[in-house]
Amino acid sequence: MTHTVLVTGVSRHIGARVASVLAADPGIDRVIGVDTVPPPAAERGDVGALGRTEFVRVDLRSPDIARVIGAADIDTVVHMSLVTAPSKSAGRSSMKEHNVIGTMQLLAACQRSALVRRVVVRSTTAVYGSSPHAPAVFTEEVEPAEVPSSGYAKDATEVESYIRGFSRRRPDVTVSTLRFANFMGPGVDSPLTRYFTQPVVPTVLGFDPRFQFVHEDDGVEVLRRMALEDHPGTFNVTGEGVMLLSQCVRRSGRPTVRVPSPAFRVLGEMARGLGRVDFSPEQIALMSYGRAVDAERLSAELAWRPKFTTATAFDDFLHSRGLFAATPLSVIDLLGTLLGGGVKR
Repeated sequence: MTHTVLVTGVSRHIGARVASVLAADPGIDRVIGVDTVPPPAAERGDVGALGRTEFVRVDLRSPDIARVIGAADIDTVVHMSLVTAPSKSAGRSSMKEHNVIGTMQLLAACQRSALVRRVVVRSTTAVYGSSPHAPAVFTEEVEPAEVPSSGYAKDATEVESYIRGFSRRRPDVTVSTLRFANFMGPGVDSPLTRYFTQPVVPTVLGFDPRFQFVHEDDGVEVLRRMALEDHPGTFNVTGEGVMLLSQCVRRSGRPTVRVPSPAFRVLGEMARGLGRVDFSPEQIALMSYGRAVDAERLSAELAWRPKFTTATAFDDFLHSRGLFAATPLSVIDLLGTLLGGGVKR
């Protein structure tokens, strides 16, 4: 029986949802939510949004996390705190410190605790990379054709290496690593959702990459199950099926323009500099080569399948944003839109 759960990253949407659903479980005595800033609901005074979750302001990079784990008698840790994109104010170095150093501190605290018996980590299918040499479908055992060398994917790869080391040092602890495809849903705000909600969607000329999505409801359910049950190992998590980028764009009704790869990179640099959308190198690679994974191991382990497919998860996201068909834009219009000048007809 799970008694006290620690959830990191509760100031972000998925972390808050996981903390809330665990707090609603009568079999759990306490849920401690930690982050560097309070959840938006707590700042608004909406205490009920997180249920019984007790919020503690902690920077994972500091030794304070060990004191929280010790003082609260934590037995289950759900690590949701990996940052997917750098903030405009903090930058990439701060993001890496939070992701990698923060995880190291958290694992060190778990290793010293005699009570921790279950650790669940939110990772990402980005660890497989996006490459022209990649297999059609990645299973959990397949190594990436090219090891990610930058950004969130590189951080997640390092985090997973520390997780494996922790698992070897503490074989008595059940460790579950969940490699999520891109989240989709009404409450999701990510580099990819911002990409699809831009006034115009640029695509790389000559490429039509494959995408997979996991709906936030299914992702939260997987995390809930893993926090309450022993399922050691590494698991891909995604909705069934794949979508081509061209299919995504057609369904969104957003105007699009195809640009050569060098121009796409330039546009990405300009857009990222203006804070419009994050076109990191790994994001650009995804827009060119895509990625697909197999999630049968998870389905067999949990005897469960996601309610949303990749396509229905994307449709629910589109519906929540009220996207509609628009008139195609020219390259000149594209430049003006991305640079904040709007579209002039």
